[in-house]
Amino acid sequence: MIVRLDSTESTMKDAAALAAKGEPHGTVVVAERQTAGIGRHGHSWHSEADGGLYMSIILRLQTPGPTVTMALGLGVQRALDDLAGISPDLRWPNDVMLNNRKLAGIMVQAADEALIAGIGVNVNQQSFPNELLGIATSLRIETGREHSKDALMARIIAESLRYVQIGKGGILRRFEERSSYVRGKAVEVDGAMRGVTAGLDGDGFLLVQTSSGIEKVIAGGVRTLS
Repeated sequence: MIVRLDSTESTMKDAAALAAKGEPHGTVVVAERQTAGIGRHGHSWHSEADGGLYMSIILRLQTPGPTVTMALGLGVQRALDDLAGISPDLRWPNDVMLNNRKLAGIMVQAADEALIAGIGVNVNQQSFPNELLGIATSLRIETGREHSKDALMARIIAESLRYVQIGKGGILRRFEERSSYVRGKAVEVDGAMRGVTAGLDGDGFLLVQTSSGIEKVIAGGVRTLS
């Protein structure tokens, strides 16, 4: 089922309300505009009308930890590659990048016995607020043409639901293959720890080689260093 809204505070909140009523795995809420889009670590997601794709999917599955987020990233990456002819990168754990700028973001939250997967894709925006210049981009900016949000949504739903069923081991292998960020990138974590990314552990957490040894990043802001 797909629930379409002209405007909402957050599709994640709407999807959580539907999950509480028992709506099944794969139910989608999509909106033309969000007034309070949710990002990680309390950040907002810029959600102007008409430009982006703002959707949330109800997931009822057993895949643990950050693996679900990575599976969704793989699904979004594959959909963008197929429909727009681009080759985006994946930044652990939840960002889809193109030319070192964010093209899409993913957030997963627990809601009762379900997971709510929020996905935001910058599709047809032609500009961004000053605070996002240099760090955000859109399909239209990158390709010079307008794209169908309905076609993209359908492909993202299909690919995302396929990837979350692969299983943890398969997801981790594919993410390491499709992301340039998980190995060999100089990074800073939460403005403090610095090192070089050294792959993923068996649960999907990021490993960073620091001057004092290997550190595991369970949560926090990971920023690449130039």
